[in-house]
Amino acid sequence: MSVKPYKLSIPQSQLDELRNRIKNTRWPNQMKGASWERGVPISYLKELADYWLNTYDWRKQEAELNKYDQFTTEIDGQLIHFFHVRSKEAKATPLLLSHGWPSSSVEYLKVIDQLTNPQTYGGDAFHVVIPTIPGFGLSSPVEETGWQSVRTAKAYAELMQRLGYEHYGAHGTDIGADIMGELGKIDSQHLIGTHYGSDTQTIVLSVAMFMGGGDPSQNPNLSDKQKERVKQIQAEWDDGMSYLKIQSTRPLTIGYGFNDSPIAQLAWQVEKYKAWTNPSDELPEKKVDIDQMLTNISLYWLTGSGASAANYVYENMHAERAWGTPSQVPTGWAVFGAENIARPLLDPDHHLKHWSEFKEGRHFPAMEVPELLVGDIQKFFSEL
Repeated sequence: MSVKPYKLSIPQSQLDELRNRIKNTRWPNQMKGASWERGVPISYLKELADYWLNTYDWRKQEAELNKYDQFTTEIDGQLIHFFHVRSKEAKATPLLLSHGWPSSSVEYLKVIDQLTNPQTYGGDAFHVVIPTIPGFGLSSPVEETGWQSVRTAKAYAELMQRLGYEHYGAHGTDIGADIMGELGKIDSQHLIGTHYGSDTQTIVLSVAMFMGGGDPSQNPNLSDKQKERVKQIQAEWDDGMSYLKIQSTRPLTIGYGFNDSPIAQLAWQVEKYKAWTNPSDELPEKKVDIDQMLTNISLYWLTGSGASAANYVYENMHAERAWGTPSQVPTGWAVFGAENIARPLLDPDHHLKHWSEFKEGRHFPAMEVPELLVGDIQKFFSEL
């Protein structure tokens, strides 16, 4: 039941090993004229690797992480790392923030101060709790199979009780949204509401794969023009789904590469920052801070969690679950990169009291448009 303070301090030997592995990378050849459609271009990845090696400062980023109170605790046999930053406002609402893949609690660094410090930033105040999913980053390693969204939601409910929060709110994106949905089913007596952040493309995929919506391009709530756009999104997903197919079928096979080569881990993740921010931008760092992105990727490498995070995807896809069962608490949605498609698919009758759409941002709103995300979270919980 103990909650122990934690301070991040990576041994210099691990940082030296990372540098040596980057320096000694065996680079593949690249066909002339090949670009992102075949994977991360070598020319770009070499530049990014050089930045990681010679410009990026892990110790500076480590100090930035250590500005915020961190803790670990063991729940259900698993060590869980989390940030816990309390607001100076005594009546602040406890708020659980849950990341997805390929992310970690680092995803939320840019929103901590805005959520906890209304004296400076305005809006309602929150006590922020940001756990790292078991098997990701600082909640590694996992010692057994079976960790997926339902089990994680139960662990998070226990965590909030352990911290003394009788009632609390929650927000999640990607896998984190899935976890928060399960939390709304199992801890509705304590959870006051769940706020989801997603992008249009992920919603289309989720409706088709997990929510029992069949082929979303045939949804009668869509206009002909919207149906054509959904078909286009589905084609884009089919082209970019290899990461999910591999991680949900052979996570250990790809995991050997993650555990042995930091460049393999870098390429695997940076491709998604490119595809899941604004793909029309030439480089992913046009939308997310390059140092924040590399801090997240560095944590995967330094904790050896690339393989276990991939295995979490496997566990989720093979779990026996009641997909699509609604949460038992008030829910609100913030859709980023909105295209006027998501609501006809998810909430055609406008039963949800809170629905926001933003043209800016996409899959990583806390990194891309933190002000918009914070404002919408504040609005949702003030409505409750």
